[in-house]
Amino acid sequence: MFGFLKKSPGQPATPASSVVVDSVTPVTPVPWRQRLKAGLARTRAQFGGKLKTLFSRGKVDDELLEDLEALLLSSDVGLDATQHLLYHLKMRARRDRLDTPEAIQRALSEIFHELLQPLEEALDLATHRPFIIMLAGVNGAGKTTSIGKLAKHFQAQGLSVLLAAGDTFRAAAREQLQTWGERNNVTVISQQSGDPAAVIFDAIAAAKARGIDIVLADTAGRLPTQLHLMEEIAKVRRVIQKADPSGPHETLLVLDATFGQNALQQVMAFDKAIQVSGLVLTKLDGSAKGGVVAAIARQCPKPVRFIGVGEGIDDLRPFNARDFVDALFE
Repeated sequence: MFGFLKKSPGQPATPASSVVVDSVTPVTPVPWRQRLKAGLARTRAQFGGKLKTLFSRGKVDDELLEDLEALLLSSDVGLDATQHLLYHLKMRARRDRLDTPEAIQRALSEIFHELLQPLEEALDLATHRPFIIMLAGVNGAGKTTSIGKLAKHFQAQGLSVLLAAGDTFRAAAREQLQTWGERNNVTVISQQSGDPAAVIFDAIAAAKARGIDIVLADTAGRLPTQLHLMEEIAKVRRVIQKADPSGPHETLLVLDATFGQNALQQVMAFDKAIQVSGLVLTKLDGSAKGGVVAAIARQCPKPVRFIGVGEGIDDLRPFNARDFVDALFE
């Protein structure tokens, strides 16, 4: 590698054998399951850690069910999902005669997994080219950051990506997306101002011309109570359909897990405006409200396409119900 080194005028070239290369200790990537477990530490401390104390009684009686109900509600599992879990635990305890702490916890873990399993549904990116993904969410949910991480995720699968900076309302959003584009070596279509729908329309046209696989379309953050702004985002969807009648092929709503039960209202409001087809749940490492996934499963079951448990570019991964439940109960 160092057989030839450039020399300064009038000086002899340095022999390759005399070059000292600093040794660099390779960084071993932390396995995803380990990162997930670390990211859910707060929820596990609130939820999983206290289960062992409850289940130490070794029987599923009214007192345990009452205490478990309070614990589930405090973890933002929600009333509907809590009642579902308690009912099935009671039935399973009666059927299988659960009489040890380990058996009770294992039963609840399996019921939890059965509840979340339907949310585990991978994107089928092979159905269209370009595959147009529209992203929405309230300000601060981590939408633009998630787009950057998704770009890296799709690139790792050998797919080409183009970003559309449709959040023309917030200049910082465009700059942030440009930074992600530069980091991932991805083209970003943007304008200094103007109609966000027009930016996304141009991005789709560019993707078609260049043979791009994936278009990630950012939109301005807004509260679901701002009806006039929700109409604007609905307009973006209609313009995407003009650019490609089959699109958008996925409409992702980015949810901040720290919002807890309020996330359910966001899903319902955005779904009404733009027909949400999947969810990205971010900041699970920042709160003890990871139980909201169970509430989503019962009250507004949308596929959870990706979850985020950290700031790293690889800390956004496809949702796996088994891994998620294991990280809560271990």
